[in-house]
Amino acid sequence: MTKNILKISGLQHEYDSGQTAVKVLKGVDVSFESGKMYAIVGESGSGKTTLISLIAALDKIQDGDITFNGQSIAEIGETEFRLKFVNIVFQSFNLIRYMTARENVEVALDFAGEAGDRKAQAYELLAKVGIKRSEADRLVLKLSGGQQQRVAIARAMAGDVPIVVADEPTGNLDEKTEEKILALFKDLADSGKIVIIVTHSQKVARHAHAIVYSMKSGKLN
Repeated sequence: MTKNILKISGLQHEYDSGQTAVKVLKGVDVSFESGKMYAIVGESGSGKTTLISLIAALDKIQDGDITFNGQSIAEIGETEFRLKFVNIVFQSFNLIRYMTARENVEVALDFAGEAGDRKAQAYELLAKVGIKRSEADRLVLKLSGGQQQRVAIARAMAGDVPIVVADEPTGNLDEKTEEKILALFKDLADSGKIVIIVTHSQKVARHAHAIVYSMKSGKLN
């Protein structure tokens, strides 16, 4: 079976701090392949969150290129890439606040064009991350931070996209739940997806098939 390849070449990115431009990525070259879970580890300010924002097509590429199976994100189109190729677990959850946990996952299933009973599918995905049916029917604002994080992960599991990226996905979870969630991410990789997790935790990183270190120099190692 042919592996999907996500390739980053000569990637550079800077932000305007108001007075001077701050370069956070300075010529990043790295490749990711399907069937593996990767951990990007680095200190705060080392550019790791910027990198996954670019991978997820949330930010425009300034210099360099990101390709998926030889086709650049720019050629595919940022919006189409986000909808068809990548699911994201945000550190801040980004759930729809006036909806229940189940409804949040159903929206993701709608976007993914999933057939069948989406309500049942949403319950099933939420159960996989440890959200009971009674919790699934609560407004997300009525859930704890850890529960909201699990809902965000269930939402990212909706739809058969080839790439899953996550920014500190276990930051609000207890140790037992963390182990379960990391096992789910590993299962996603084993099913043939590219899974990329940003974390500051070496313990979390040890669950990955490969670790990429984000350096203060704006490079990866």
